[in-house]
Amino acid sequence: MSRYQAVIFDLDGTLLNTLEDLADSTNFALDAHGFPERSLEELRRFVGNGVGNLIRRAVPAGASPEETERCLADFKAHYLANMQQKTRPYPGIPELLKALQTQGCQTAVVSNKFDGAVKGLCRDYFGTLLPVVLGERPGLRKKPAPDLVISCLEALQVPASGAVYVGDSDVDIQTAANAGLPCLSVTWGFRDRQFLLEHGASALVDTPEELLERIR
Repeated sequence: MSRYQAVIFDLDGTLLNTLEDLADSTNFALDAHGFPERSLEELRRFVGNGVGNLIRRAVPAGASPEETERCLADFKAHYLANMQQKTRPYPGIPELLKALQTQGCQTAVVSNKFDGAVKGLCRDYFGTLLPVVLGERPGLRKKPAPDLVISCLEALQVPASGAVYVGDSDVDIQTAANAGLPCLSVTWGFRDRQFLLEHGASALVDTPEELLERIR
């Protein structure tokens, strides 16, 4: 039996390594508008707050709001068509989700990625292992606001006291705090251990196997 009724996961950098596909689509959109491309390490720092913020950070200073919106539209179209070229689950993640399901622990995803991409990726990579999946959508504030997590808990019919949030970034730490959940911060994602500690991480995990033990 698990110590929690539900585990809510971030997606990018936590369950899936999506960085290279995000980078390819960002650079496709930038190039289409005559903007300079960004390096993988730059883009690693830009992700985590939704694709709108990703593109706003990626375009050069002085780009107009209209240019930025057109770049974002091009990014979304390219990403939806190419989001599974290089993306893969982190090693041990499918096994972790299966183990949690076997233990009777509900699993879900709350992500700042736009909802269509989140649902498509979770369906194609994890099938029925993640029955509740929420991405960015109108009417709900993005993380670190608690709106998406609260909506997820309602769908799971689990109180905040019965759930834990798992993520790889400072945004996830803030989200969990704002929603009244404990946070387990993974070190294999887009932010390193030192960064997580500097941004308030209280529980770090280095492998999916260790994560399963913490949840138990």
